[in-house]
Amino acid sequence: MTMMMATGREGILVDLSWQRSSSLSKHDLPVGKLASSPEHTISRESFIKEHNHRSERRRKSIDRSIMRPKVVLFGDSITQESFSKGGWGAALAHHFSRTADVVLRGYNGYNTRWALKGANRAMHGTCADGEHPLVLTVFFGANDASLPDRSSGFQHVPLDEYQSNLRSIISFFKERWPTTKILLITPPPIDEDGRRRNPFGGNLSGLSERTNTSTGAYARACIAVATEYNIPVIDIWSKMQQFSGWEKSFLCDGLHFTAAGNGILFEEVVAKFKEMGVSIDNLPIDLPLFDKLDSYDPLKVAFAS
Repeated sequence: MTMMMATGREGILVDLSWQRSSSLSKHDLPVGKLASSPEHTISRESFIKEHNHRSERRRKSIDRSIMRPKVVLFGDSITQESFSKGGWGAALAHHFSRTADVVLRGYNGYNTRWALKGANRAMHGTCADGEHPLVLTVFFGANDASLPDRSSGFQHVPLDEYQSNLRSIISFFKERWPTTKILLITPPPIDEDGRRRNPFGGNLSGLSERTNTSTGAYARACIAVATEYNIPVIDIWSKMQQFSGWEKSFLCDGLHFTAAGNGILFEEVVAKFKEMGVSIDNLPIDLPLFDKLDSYDPLKVAFAS
């Protein structure tokens, strides 16, 4: 067997034939034996620590400038369903194809109280270590606005707590990803007739578990928090109500979006992103278009200096 030799920190030759390329544990290795000085040994623990430290430095040195930026969508069921056919999230993914990856973190039924408690776990895997998303949407409030004395009362969050939770969610992301742009979205309007016709669970009261008036208060509270933090916000509650017949045109069950409702939000998000400096006009593609590449070296155009 060929012996691999290297010079240690003190100029002593060390037998490295037992090294592995990946991270090591103390169970992987025999004690390193010094070729020239039998009385010296290098402990497993010392070698493992040094090896893994160097591996970590190499990992962190990866050029992240060639990684696609991330657009993260964090919200309730209206976000969770946004990748369905005609959904606003799916439309965003198509819009940013080849320039940014849209990452979905939607949680059906969640209010801001639950979202705040789960935010850290929810964000696992959204980005590589050391990477920050380009932009993040925070879209909660429809469930917080459930009336406390009706069928979805368990989802209700008082208005002042809703604002406090939004502040904490914003602070969490600002600390975790300081360079990430944040966009708030208000809860949408409520078609109470649609909610009565499509009751949640065992609602036998015949009453809508949400009202448009109550939800409007949460929309205004969301806007107030955005103003407080100087963060962009989409007032989808007001925007949808600018159109005649919005109740049935934009909402399929009084709360969730039709294809037209998804289209309205998609257009608003793209427009607001552009105001924030996030646009396909200033995001490079990661590989050249097929009619621009070199037939024998497709990366030549993409990475030419």
